[in-house]
Amino acid sequence: MLQYIVWDIDPVLFSLGPLSVRWYGVLWAIGIYLTLIVVGKTYKREELPEKYLDKLFVYTLVGAIVGARLGHCFFYEWHLLKEPFEFLGITFNYGNEYLLKPWKLIAIWEGGLASHGGTIGILTAIFLYHKKVLPEKSLLWILDRLVIGIAICGACIRLGNLMNSEIFGYPTTLPWGFMFIRSYEWQVLYAGQACHPTQIYEMIYCLVTFALLLFMYWKTNIYKKEGIGFGTFMICIFGTRFVLEFIKLNQESFEASFTLNMGQVLSIPFIAIGFWCVFRALSKKENILK
Repeated sequence: MLQYIVWDIDPVLFSLGPLSVRWYGVLWAIGIYLTLIVVGKTYKREELPEKYLDKLFVYTLVGAIVGARLGHCFFYEWHLLKEPFEFLGITFNYGNEYLLKPWKLIAIWEGGLASHGGTIGILTAIFLYHKKVLPEKSLLWILDRLVIGIAICGACIRLGNLMNSEIFGYPTTLPWGFMFIRSYEWQVLYAGQACHPTQIYEMIYCLVTFALLLFMYWKTNIYKKEGIGFGTFMICIFGTRFVLEFIKLNQESFEASFTLNMGQVLSIPFIAIGFWCVFRALSKKENILK
């Protein structure tokens, strides 16, 4: 009977001299490509010119990467100061090095991308795309179709986290627990113990969300209700993310003092937006096609 899984996968797929190609980067690329294919199918069905899809790809890619990087730097990179300082009567115990060294924001090769920041970046980018490229369609119309592809991209990214042996959960006695041999964090905290492979859990809920949205768009008429797809995506992705965080290791030490960790705090407004969009869509008697 299976008791645990020893995970000892090299995060580097292959090397060419000093250049290393990592599974994480390859899976990001695959996720982006699949997103392009999926959203392209919806644009073709809606009889939109291909030029709109090309520009959507550029806006979304830039928004996702910039937002994910900034989100990581400013949501998670807070560290306890050796000497607290006081400013305007407020004592600060934590600091963020990116506030003093903003040029390090572009050091994406050092790691650090946050899904909540990526979501904010994509929303900002799609707002600009809507205003500058496709004003004849509403913002929610565009998001309804984009999130179908983003769901499958999210699954690829979580598989990349698994290949990196990062962002896993607390110890478990379940038979599918993983021993992340290559993780320094696992070696320090939980050596010899199997942990929840939360990357797989997150990959599964991304795939389930993708299947649900795909079914809603291609097999039902509910997608005629503007905002229903986007709202469903926000509820499914961030709702399950909120619950899963209870068995997931905190990403930074400062979260230990929180009742809810940073991932949960950041998920709450996205869940609320999702419920609002679904309620708005279902409460309208007429179908909205703008």
